[in-house]
Amino acid sequence: MSIYYYCILFFILRLSTAQGDCTPTTCSHRGPTIRFPFRLKNQPLHCGYPGFDLSCSPNNTATLLNLPYSVQVLVTNIDYKSQLIDIKDPNNCFPQQLQNLSLSTTHFQFVGYQYNMSLFSCPPSTDPYFWYRRITCLGGHGREVRVGFNQSIQQSETSALVSCRKMFNVPSVPYEVFDQTPHLQLEWLKQVCKKCEAKGKFCRLKSNSTSVKLNALATSKKVVKSKLPQLASRAFVGRHGFGRGHELVIAGETLGSFLLLVILIAMYWFYRQKKIKRKDHLKIERFLEDYRALKPARYSYADIKKITNQFKEKVGQGGYGTVYRGQLSNDVYVAVKILNSTKENGEEFINEVGIIGTIHHVNVVRLVGYCADGFRRALIYEFLPNDSLEKFASSDRDKHLLGWKKLLEIAMGIAKGIEYLHQGCDQQILHFDIKPHNILLDENLNPKITDFGLAKLCSKEQSVVSMTTARGTIGYIAPEVFSRNFGNVSYKSDFYSFGMLLLEMVGGKKNFDVMVNSTNQIYFPEWIYNRLDSGEELGIHIQDEGDAKIAKKLAIVGLWCIQWYPVDRPSMHGVIQMLEGDGDTLIKPPNPFASTNPTLATGQASGRPFNSELEVIVESE
Repeated sequence: MSIYYYCILFFILRLSTAQGDCTPTTCSHRGPTIRFPFRLKNQPLHCGYPGFDLSCSPNNTATLLNLPYSVQVLVTNIDYKSQLIDIKDPNNCFPQQLQNLSLSTTHFQFVGYQYNMSLFSCPPSTDPYFWYRRITCLGGHGREVRVGFNQSIQQSETSALVSCRKMFNVPSVPYEVFDQTPHLQLEWLKQVCKKCEAKGKFCRLKSNSTSVKLNALATSKKVVKSKLPQLASRAFVGRHGFGRGHELVIAGETLGSFLLLVILIAMYWFYRQKKIKRKDHLKIERFLEDYRALKPARYSYADIKKITNQFKEKVGQGGYGTVYRGQLSNDVYVAVKILNSTKENGEEFINEVGIIGTIHHVNVVRLVGYCADGFRRALIYEFLPNDSLEKFASSDRDKHLLGWKKLLEIAMGIAKGIEYLHQGCDQQILHFDIKPHNILLDENLNPKITDFGLAKLCSKEQSVVSMTTARGTIGYIAPEVFSRNFGNVSYKSDFYSFGMLLLEMVGGKKNFDVMVNSTNQIYFPEWIYNRLDSGEELGIHIQDEGDAKIAKKLAIVGLWCIQWYPVDRPSMHGVIQMLEGDGDTLIKPPNPFASTNPTLATGQASGRPFNSELEVIVESE
C-alpha cells in the first residue's frame, strides 16, 4: 500500500467516528444563527463549506470568524440570502489587526470601495497636511498613529512625515475600518446556496460525492445530517471483508506503529506544503500590493452615475469634457471628468491613464480611477476644493487674499512638479499645456499639475521631440513649437509656458495690455522687462516691501524662462534655486525681445497672449 492510501484510510476512520449533527445553532441567544455554509468548529466537516468555519468565544456569548494569520472578528449578523456578514473587532480597535489581515486566500472580501493605506507613528500634531484620519485607539508614549493614502504620500516630499515612522501598509480596505465604531460587512463571493436561499430552501454538501457539490433541501428547522461518514465506513468494511455484526479491530503493535509513522510523515508533508504555499502567497501579496499602488481602479459607467449621484453637481466644463463632483465614501470626494465622445478621439484618455495613472508626486494631481465602458469614458481624480490658480492669478482681490508669500510657494511647487515630470520618472513627461487653469489647489493651497491630455512621453536621453502638430494653449506655447527656426522642441518648451504663468501671477490679466502714449499697445512681458531694465518699479500696487521683492523675483524668473531660444532658458533645477534664493542676487536676464517680433512668433495678431483659453493643435512650420 502507498503512503497516500494509509493517509486516506486514517482520515476515513476519523470521519466515520465523527459525532454530532448539523442542526442550526447559535453561540448565544443574541448571536446569529449558524447553518450551512457556516459551521462551528466542533461540528463535523460536512456541516459547512470549506473555509466557512466559526467558533464561539470562551464564555459562549459571541460568534467569532477565524481569518488567516490568527485574525479573529466578531460576527453580529449573517444574511444568507444576500451572502453578507456584519463584523466588528473584539477589542473595538480594528486597525490593530490590519497588519496581519489578508482576505485574498479566503472566500470573503470587504463590501464597498477599497483603498491602499499606510499607518504611521508620529508625534502629536494638529497639522492635517496630507492625512486622512488620526486613529485614536492606537498610539501612546507621546506618539499617535495616523493613516493616509500610500499612493499620495512621498516621504521625501512631505514635510509632515519628517518625524514620522512608517508602521505598515494596509492593502484593500474600506475607509470605515478606521472609524471609532465602524460598521463593516464582508461578502462571500462564491455563489454558495444563494439560489437555494432565494427559493426559501436550505442546502448541504451532497453525501454521495467526494467533490464539493450542493443539494437543495426543503425549508426545515433541521438540516439533514450527511451520510458521508456511514458511506465511508461501509466502503472500508466492504474492501476488507468485514460483514454485518463484525467489529473492526486494528490489532498488533507493528501495524499500530507503522500507521503512527505514516501519520507523522503525512503531517510533516502537509506542514511543508502549507509552508511553501504560505511563502508563495506572501510573495504574490507583496506583488499585488505594489501593482495596485501603481494602477488606478477601473469603474463601470453605472458606478460613475452612483459616484456622481446621477451627475448632480457640475463643477467645470472644458473642451474635452465636463467635470462633476462625486463621492466614493462618506469622507472621500472626487472630481469625475466625463470625456466628450464627439471631440475626444481616445488620445487624451490613453495619455491620462497611461501617464498620470503611474506617477505619484505631491505636486501632481492623483488619478483615482477611470471608466472605459463601451464608448463612455471618464477619469476620476482626487477632488481639490480650491479651484485653479487662474482664479487667484487673474484677480487682484483674490491675489491679495492669497498673499505673495503663498504665491511664491505655489510657484516653487509647480516648478518641482515640472522637474519631477521631466527627471523623476522612468521616461520624460512633457506636459505641453502648463497654464494657471491646469494648476489646481488643494485644501492647503498646495499646487497640483493636472490635465495631461496633450502630454508626450519620451526617453530621458532624447533631447529633441518629434512633433507634426503644435499643441497647447495660445499665449503659453513656446516659439519653437510653432516654428523650428527658434530651435528644437524639448522639455524646455514647458519652461516657456511656466515663465508665462509666472508673469501672469505677477501682472494679472488687466495688465496684459499696457498703454504707451495713449495710442499703442505693447506686449506685457516686454513692458515688464523694460521697466526692470530701466530700474523702475513694476508698477503693481504692493504696499509691503517684502511682497514687492517677491513680485520682482517672480518676474525675473519668468523672463528667464521665456527666452525666445530654448538654449537660453535655465534648467528647472536652476529655476527652483532662483525661487528659493535671495531675489537681490538674481541676474537680470537677456532681452528676449531685442530682435524678435513676439506677435509673429506666437501667432497672435492682438498681442494679448493670456486672454484666449482656446486649446489648439495646428500644423507646425
